[in-house]
Amino acid sequence: MYVVILAGGGGTRLWPLSRQDRPKPFLPLVGPETLFQRTVARVRELVGPERIYVVVERRHVPHVLAQAPELPPDHVIAEPGGRNTAPAIALAALAVDRPLGEVLVVLPADAWIADDEAFREALGAVAGEGGLAEGALGIETPLVTLGVRPDRPETGYGYLVPRLDVPGAAGTAGRVAGSAPVPAAAAAAAPNPAAPVPAHVLEAFVEKPDAVRAAELLAMPGIAWNAGMFAWRRRAILGALERFAPDVLEAVRLALSAPGARDEGGWLDGQEAARRYAAVRAVSIDYAVMEPAAGAGLVLMGTLDAGWSDVGSWRAVADLQRAAAADDAQAGTAIDVGSHDILVRASGGRLVATIGLSDTIVIDTPDAVLVCAADRAQDVRAIVERLREAGETKHL
Repeated sequence: MYVVILAGGGGTRLWPLSRQDRPKPFLPLVGPETLFQRTVARVRELVGPERIYVVVERRHVPHVLAQAPELPPDHVIAEPGGRNTAPAIALAALAVDRPLGEVLVVLPADAWIADDEAFREALGAVAGEGGLAEGALGIETPLVTLGVRPDRPETGYGYLVPRLDVPGAAGTAGRVAGSAPVPAAAAAAAPNPAAPVPAHVLEAFVEKPDAVRAAELLAMPGIAWNAGMFAWRRRAILGALERFAPDVLEAVRLALSAPGARDEGGWLDGQEAARRYAAVRAVSIDYAVMEPAAGAGLVLMGTLDAGWSDVGSWRAVADLQRAAAADDAQAGTAIDVGSHDILVRASGGRLVATIGLSDTIVIDTPDAVLVCAADRAQDVRAIVERLREAGETKHL
């Protein structure tokens, strides 16, 4: 097993703290560590730094090197510019020369996990010896996605719908009929032996629903939130890209083969490699591969129950801080009289005073201040879009 961390995403709903030069993964949003640092630490105990790779835009490589100095520098795969998750995963699958039968785990850098041990157990069940990614429920080379048990009707997440006409499994779902069992000695020597985890063949992906549809989905047995976490054999994802998104795979391969692409020791060095990579279709792995693969019966869903959040808005940050009783590392100088259920980030170098507020978010930075109702936190991205349309790049 080896792990690829995708350290992309703009975090526009966390403006004005999340900016183009230091986006969401590299910010200490809950507690003193950044989300990226927590992600690295979470998997380091499972696979060690020598089996962790990071895909990140070139301009953010310094953040990766500074925040995870234990990682080998050549394990940082720099994209000339972000092209969404399908090209990033294709780049990692092609560039990292590991055995085709080895299980590749893909994780976002910006998710919050409350219970790291439960997460490692679930990851072991899908990607460890005898886990789902090695074949289960009649699928020989599955693409595995980790779904999160939902606890409310949420409109901000996508959903995973399991097939109910195919029996699921409690545990690792067993191995494909006819495959060799895992020797007891080998299982004992695994870094984290596969632990029980509910598993299902996946029927469909559902994009972010409205409130009525979210309530309907919550009532469905086996339903899960889409966490954007995957496990598959390296040959399985390369084969799926070749079948469902051949243009993406070929374009990334072409960029890697550009003259001088590794002259400076990176992966896509030089203007020609950057030009070719910029021409790769920008598309998510869900849309390009996982949705059609689910339609073809090739996707398995393992269930994650570890206190997950995508930390997708300031309201989510406030909820996590409240649940974790975390000190606000970015609070700065703030004073309040008689407010409740508020989040104040005072990092602008001045005093921020609040009186009698409720369900309100106040984010103060040196050049911008955000004040919004907590139930409108998802709309912060609209401010970023307006700034972009107006050419106000200095605030982005």
